[in-house]
Amino acid sequence: MNTLFMHCRPGFEGEVCAEISEHAARLGIAGYAKGKPHSASAEFVCSEDGGAERLMGEMRFNQLIFPRQWARGGYIELPENDRISVLLAHLAGLPVFGSLWLEVLDSNEGKELSTFCRKFEVPLRKALEKAGRLVDDASRPRLLLTFISGRRVFAGVAPANNSALWPMGIPRLKFPREAPSRSTLKLEEAWHQFIPREQWAQRLGDDMTGVDLGASPGGWTYQLVRRGMLVTAIDNGPMAESLMDTGLVQHLMADGFTWQPKQPVDWMVCDIVEKPARTTSLIETWLGEGLCREAVVNLKLPMKQRYAEVRRLLERMEATFKARKIKVSIACKQLYHDREEVTCHLRRMDLKPR
Repeated sequence: MNTLFMHCRPGFEGEVCAEISEHAARLGIAGYAKGKPHSASAEFVCSEDGGAERLMGEMRFNQLIFPRQWARGGYIELPENDRISVLLAHLAGLPVFGSLWLEVLDSNEGKELSTFCRKFEVPLRKALEKAGRLVDDASRPRLLLTFISGRRVFAGVAPANNSALWPMGIPRLKFPREAPSRSTLKLEEAWHQFIPREQWAQRLGDDMTGVDLGASPGGWTYQLVRRGMLVTAIDNGPMAESLMDTGLVQHLMADGFTWQPKQPVDWMVCDIVEKPARTTSLIETWLGEGLCREAVVNLKLPMKQRYAEVRRLLERMEATFKARKIKVSIACKQLYHDREEVTCHLRRMDLKPR
């Protein structure tokens, strides 16, 4: 139970290793990180007993940027037959679980294993319940079984309230046919990731206003309109006619980096392809000058030193807002629908809803 296993986007194993190593060093937890390129996973192997449990206990999963899911545990080698008995024997010394997730890696091999997992989950769940190892209790830890192959599984444990919102950290969102582009799923996922569902009516209400910078053809504007907001779409490119027909969108052909609203708005969203430092300046202006209360903005990543660059920009924003003596909450995550980018959510805590 002294290994921390993490899922991630393929190709970002190095970023996960750099991030978790930095946190472990800060907490004084000895160990080493490793991740095979394009394996969609990474590990932090702790040198001391209880290190992985302490890592999870002293960190909040939603504060991590690149890991999609995490669990502490170890590998189990399974026989061709009677896998369930071997799993039950291994789990005998662990606490009773409140939920069970069978996971695979976000890889071609993982996709091939997903069918096996769907078939295997039902008999395994029944066996765990019969043995008293699995009960319906959200306060108990979650059992996360990540199948590397049909014969090898990482048996992990994670608090249900301190791990991913979905198995493997992948939301099951359906692309709306009427949306003008698939990028709409990035903003929909951001709503789920950063805003508690019970606060949607309050913070994503139909009496609010929003601005979409770099809006064309309207994938992100669609999400604002879907919430009933009045939206100003800023882009020199065309917007989808279906959005303009709603009567909720004003399209202005202007530069998203220089245009500003005459009156503050509730939301600003931005998915412009630009160097992350320039986009960070845009964020600092909009939040720092009170042009919006909340924002969701994508930062496009460089080819190298991606985690270091993200940390540098987040620290820069924190320092900027602190110098201005304004309180802004900042969250950052590489979402499942992100590619070579991360998504930031910012909220002015000292501005009340209009």
